[in-house]
Amino acid sequence: MDAFLHGILLAFGLILPLGVQNVFIFNQGAQQPSFWRSLPAVLTAGVCDTILIVLAVTGISAIITAFSTLKLLFMIVGILFLLYMGWSIWSSKTNPETSQSSMQPKQQIIFASTVSLLNPHAILDTIGVIGTSSLAYSGTERLVFTLSCVAVSWLWFIGLALAGRTIGKIDSGGTILNVINKGSAIIIWCIAIYLATMIF
Repeated sequence: MDAFLHGILLAFGLILPLGVQNVFIFNQGAQQPSFWRSLPAVLTAGVCDTILIVLAVTGISAIITAFSTLKLLFMIVGILFLLYMGWSIWSSKTNPETSQSSMQPKQQIIFASTVSLLNPHAILDTIGVIGTSSLAYSGTERLVFTLSCVAVSWLWFIGLALAGRTIGKIDSGGTILNVINKGSAIIIWCIAIYLATMIF
């Protein structure tokens, strides 16, 4: 039970802060004509997070980041990606009534994969926090810990899309969504700057 609660609390702590991935899932829930149309984004984000958690727990990701040159390259690419995504989110105009703003399933899958796998802050948190914490457990307890982290991730993304759908219905002009996007862009830029201070 300790491993279960530990996994849940830890996963919630890591996934709650606003980031590119969360903003994208929320916006897809708001912009798509129905919750079901946002499922490609939700499923892709869930699968990517599951992969990252499993890699962190098994220690494979820690081996990769042990190579300083590879880690530096990864961080630089990730920082540039976050700066670009921040600008993209800041400059976007969100209107749930505009059908053109809805991404097709293929676009959702590609974008969700990108924001999930090219975010160095999220990946380093997964490796450093979940991966390190999993070392306290072994056997069945480690499995329970891993599954609880994965479950929180999936439930969070489903909840985000549903919350986005609800806001999208209320905020027909996109005013609330645009404010959320502006705030999210600022947070994303702050994360990028923080990461840059770590390597420069």
